[in-house]
Amino acid sequence: MNDDPNLKAQNPFVVKLHTGLRNFSGYALFFLLSLFVFRLVELILVQVNLGLPHGFWILLFQALKQDLLFWLSLLPATGILFLALSLFSSRFAKVLYAILLIVFFALHVLFIYYHKESLLLLGSDVFGYSYDDVAQTVGASGVLSLTSLAMFLIGLGLLVSGVIYVLPKLRLKWTYTTGILLLAFVLSLFRVTDSTTRVYSDDFGNNLVTNKSRHFYAAALDYYFEEDVRPDIYANNYLAILERRLAQQNTFEYTYPEYPFLHAADTTDVLSSFFKKKASPPNLVFIVVEGLGRGFTNEGAILGNFTPFLDSLSRQSLYFKNMLSNGGRTFAVLPSLLGSQPFAENGFLALQDKMPAQLSLLNILEKNGYTTRFYYGGNASFDNMDAYLKLNKIDRIADEPSFPSGYSKLPEYAGYTWGYGDKELYDYYLESTVSDTTQAPRLDVLLTVTTHSPFRFNQQEAYLKRFDTYLESLNLKPEESAQRKKFADQFATVLYADDALQRFFKEYQKRSDYQNTIFFITGDHRIPEIPLSTKIDRYHVPLIVYSPMLTRTKEVQAISSHMDVAPSVLNYLNHSYNLALPKQNAFLGKGLDTVESFRNTHQIPLMQTKTDFVDFVMGNYHLNGDQLFQIYPNLYEELITDEIKKDELKAAFNAFKRRNREIAEGQKLVPDSLVLKYAQ
Repeated sequence: MNDDPNLKAQNPFVVKLHTGLRNFSGYALFFLLSLFVFRLVELILVQVNLGLPHGFWILLFQALKQDLLFWLSLLPATGILFLALSLFSSRFAKVLYAILLIVFFALHVLFIYYHKESLLLLGSDVFGYSYDDVAQTVGASGVLSLTSLAMFLIGLGLLVSGVIYVLPKLRLKWTYTTGILLLAFVLSLFRVTDSTTRVYSDDFGNNLVTNKSRHFYAAALDYYFEEDVRPDIYANNYLAILERRLAQQNTFEYTYPEYPFLHAADTTDVLSSFFKKKASPPNLVFIVVEGLGRGFTNEGAILGNFTPFLDSLSRQSLYFKNMLSNGGRTFAVLPSLLGSQPFAENGFLALQDKMPAQLSLLNILEKNGYTTRFYYGGNASFDNMDAYLKLNKIDRIADEPSFPSGYSKLPEYAGYTWGYGDKELYDYYLESTVSDTTQAPRLDVLLTVTTHSPFRFNQQEAYLKRFDTYLESLNLKPEESAQRKKFADQFATVLYADDALQRFFKEYQKRSDYQNTIFFITGDHRIPEIPLSTKIDRYHVPLIVYSPMLTRTKEVQAISSHMDVAPSVLNYLNHSYNLALPKQNAFLGKGLDTVESFRNTHQIPLMQTKTDFVDFVMGNYHLNGDQLFQIYPNLYEELITDEIKKDELKAAFNAFKRRNREIAEGQKLVPDSLVLKYAQ
């Protein structure tokens, strides 16, 4: 009932409008108040569980500023809609907005929880996964545990209570509401309400102050309604930039319109000089450790060296300390590392049965007499890995369903498990290949799962105790040690993974084929659940090439990526063992750069998630969205302003995106004749 006697004598339309404005003010104020309350709770939870990267009050101020901007950006549209509905039915408008408030904050809590657990902002990447993959990832992370569910229901109950008892008491005069709406409209018109979240040099701080709902819905809108941004290759400014880039970067020449990435094969061999030549081609063993990042691996790691065995092994190896994974998640590692292949729309694996025929390390070596196998602690159907491997003529896939009895799985968490731990995976591999030691050559690829959320594994308590002891040996500052302890589970799994590798090599050395084996050890990406220092930190992984066949060791500071590995391995085998290789291929990588000093001669596309294709590295520069960073040794980077350089990277990135899009639309990678000769 209207309680303002001055409105009784006015026009009914005006009365409804004024009443609608007053009612809307209650919902707007409750929304803002709830944003602030949830923000305060979020920061307290992060402070207690993880530790804050900056001072609490400074973070709170920056976070509330972001929430206020988000609130102001929503006011014009939500206010107009509420008023329109109120003119039709005031009761309907109030009930609908009450329901929307509850649904919004129920999801808002989930977005906050996801960030607290993963230290990543949930965006459109959720749309790039199948239902089964989402269920596996969410279930194994512990989100569905009874404790989490209970906390969620309590928060939801408090929210509903607030809507029932607090919201009706929040009212402003219609004149004040009108003024606020007009102010919000003007600020939105001049883009003052746009989110500017890069206030810190570290990603942890920036992600923390970002409004999680704003990020998700903005990413979802971009995913579903993003305009076609194909570059105009005939524009004069584009051609000028492109020609300058080509001259500087010595890129491939693509001269086949029907095959976007087909080019003459680069035959440069940079590896033969590091290895003894044997009578027969060597066995190749690729070990991809889940989440193995340079941030905590080997000497010079920014968080401290938590891999003492790998550190010692790297000093006996050809060690690439500035290697980049081409994806921020596991979905990209097999196509990049083994095939130097593009991403298509949601990652190459997401093409499923539409994956084009291709040339890769797997099928080319299989054609040259190699036996090829893939060992994985989880289920190889995840991310469609099994379909990719079968398309590339893999001889055997050994994953979770094929493990024999007697092997213990990782502990279940909320009813889910990723499969088998690193030690079990290595034991299974060693056991199942023991009869093959006299049969050469082999290409074996192992992918681990232990160092993945929720970081639960057998012998965990023992490794948590070891973490405490090991942390003291690093001689970190007290505040640094306190911060590392917030992530004890994650670092304990890293210590476990390092021990598992040491145990693996100790056993492998007993085999007769050890002297004729080359090992490649890398990470699929960096563990994001330990705070990232920079944007590029997510992709920064080590590559350790170790073998008894090595004639010399070297630490390489030059930047390369996973896409450069397969071309270099094939050229080495061709040069040293006369393996037959095609004269043309569609590899994206030009090969590993083995120069000792820091430099980058590659163009490197990086796909953060299945739907976030925003990163590109060229020269000593990193383009992330519309931000340009300069890269320094050890892949430290700083945000810079250089519009000319930014335009150059955008032009090169867009040129790649155009070709990449053609693969997503059904274009082939290589002609059928090459496939029949080298991949069948």
